Amino acid sequence: MHGYRAHDLLWVDAVTAAPPWASQEWLRQAPLVVRRAATAPYRIPVGMRGQLRSERHACEIEAANILRCVTPEMLAAVPFDGGACAALSALRTVAPLLDATGWAWGPTGGVGFALATGLPVLREDSDLDLVLRLPAPPDAAQTEALRTIATAVTTCRLDLQIDTGHGGFAWAEWAAGRSKILLKTNRGPLLTATPWEPL
Repeated sequence: MHGYRAHDLLWVDAVTAAPPWASQEWLRQAPLVVRRAATAPYRIPVGMRGQLRSERHACEIEAANILRCVTPEMLAAVPFDGGACAALSALRTVAPLLDATGWAWGPTGGVGFALATGLPVLREDSDLDLVLRLPAPPDAAQTEALRTIATAVTTCRLDLQIDTGHGGFAWAEWAAGRSKILLKTNRGPLLTATPWEPL
């Protein structure tokens, strides 16, 4: 078993069978993103991302090849220029609201990647992707705090993922009151009404 979680960013010393767009120079700068999938022990499911939206590649790596790991929670504390694009402006708005919840959280997706690397992967229409670690269902006051966070983002699309420890789901689905939501797990996606219960 490995201790890495979905959305962690990993720098490695070697990648085999990389796609043509993933040059060694790019891979030295650009980390791999841990994804959810079942793998053999000590192998990590990851995704490569390039400079274009079309440049994505799923693969696995050996845990022994990992040089460095940066988690979304670590990126929540990284200083940045909030005026660089709409997604970063939105992050500056919601960061204090997220901090006030007391839950662990951090930016993922393009924003997390940009904060971790300094690479120019963000566009004016980039989404703001966030992960929030909720080990138990939120109570009424916590649910209201989450609604406030979701409505505070007006300059770009917000994708707030809730990590229950058993998988991840979109907060928007839960907030909409659906009887079942799509939970992304290491064994694949599944519909469930109880995302906080062990699978």
